[in-house]
Amino acid sequence: MKVVTSLSFQGQCREAFEFYAKVLGGKITAAFPYSDAPPEMPITDEKYKSWLMHCWLEIGDQALMGADMDSGWAPNIEKPKNGFDVSVHTQDKAQAERWFAGLGEGGRAIMPFAETFWSPGFGSLVDRFGVPWMINTVPSPDWKPQG
Repeated sequence: MKVVTSLSFQGQCREAFEFYAKVLGGKITAAFPYSDAPPEMPITDEKYKSWLMHCWLEIGDQALMGADMDSGWAPNIEKPKNGFDVSVHTQDKAQAERWFAGLGEGGRAIMPFAETFWSPGFGSLVDRFGVPWMINTVPSPDWKPQG
C-alpha cells in the first residue's frame, strides 16, 4: 500500500511540480494536460488546455500527485490550503535544512527551522504555491536535545 498526497492548483501544477522535483530531487513521470483529454471530456475554454489534469512526481520510493482545478470543479480551490501538511523526513539535518530553504523560496515560514524537543531540526512553511509543508529531521537513537 502507498498513500499519496494529491495537490490541487489553478494553473500552476506544472510549475509547482518542476519546483518540487528540483528541490526534493524527484522526477516527474507523468504530466497530462487537459488538451490530451478524450473527446467525451470536452474542454471548451482555451485557458484549461495547458493546465494539467494529472501529474505524478516520484521522490525516492514516495510520490506526490497533482492537478489543476477550476473553482467550478473544486469548490474552495481559491481558498488557502488548510488542515494538512506535506511532511518530509530525513535523518540528515543538513538535507532537511536545504529542503526547508528551497521549499521556502517565495513562501513564508510558519515555524523557522530549528532544534525542537523531538528533533535535531524541524520547520514548517507555506510555499509560494500555497502548499503547507513540515520538514523534519529524524533523530538518531542516542540524540538528546541541546536545550
